[in-house]
Amino acid sequence: MKNIKESVMHVVFLLSACASILAVAMICIFLFANGVPAIGKIGVLDFLTGKTWKPGNNIYGIFPMILGSIYVTAGAIVIGVPIGILTAVYLSKFCPKMLYKIIKPAVDLLAGIPSVVYGFFGMVVIVPAMSFLFGGSGKSMATASVLLGIMILPTIIGVSESAINAVPSSYYEGALALGATHERSVFFATLPAAKSGILAGVILGVGRAIGETMAVIMVAGNQARMPKGLFEGVRTMTANIVLEMGYATDLHREALIATAVVLFVFILIINLSFSLISRKAEV
Repeated sequence: MKNIKESVMHVVFLLSACASILAVAMICIFLFANGVPAIGKIGVLDFLTGKTWKPGNNIYGIFPMILGSIYVTAGAIVIGVPIGILTAVYLSKFCPKMLYKIIKPAVDLLAGIPSVVYGFFGMVVIVPAMSFLFGGSGKSMATASVLLGIMILPTIIGVSESAINAVPSSYYEGALALGATHERSVFFATLPAAKSGILAGVILGVGRAIGETMAVIMVAGNQARMPKGLFEGVRTMTANIVLEMGYATDLHREALIATAVVLFVFILIINLSFSLISRKAEV
């Protein structure tokens, strides 16, 4: 009876894994089957390096959206990664137990807030603040970066804290035995041992930042033009797809799917790059 149960569960787990692989494969097939021909019709260089997006004139250049996605994601990394890692260190090694019971659930709650709520918060609070401080409408690349920096915090904090807690206590205790202070033991003994896990948290955070759509649409300004400054409006690739897919037809629709292909490849390159860095760090 035990062997039968184990065999059944083995089949269940295998089917679950195959379903996940099949889902990814179907998404890839759909994207590339519909997007690559559109890139061929438009022209690879015209599509990837074109600075003008005018579907009404059959001009499809997504270079401004590529730069917009890169800039906004980079801004989110600059804001969110240091705060996230330092918060994880504090929760793991410095936070009093009573305070931990308050901060930890608050961080977990941030992870469950829908993107549209973040976007509404950004539109009502961050946009007016940015407008007051720097002028203009407040909907800009900087505003989107700040909001995304907040949104990736729960992911980075959660994964980084788990990685830090997984480090054997002997690393910390050995540093103390050599005469290091509590702070030095944490930052120079424990953290280096947890760098692979922390990097994984950063990768997940970057993936959420570059793939975020609704919140960015609400605060970024959505101007399909070359980014002109930190406090000017910008449009990302995800925002471009969502804003126009509802009414797009023919080549316009295919161009939007091709944009999704570029985004897919872009995320794949980022993940592979971080994986290579992680492997070198482990060595």
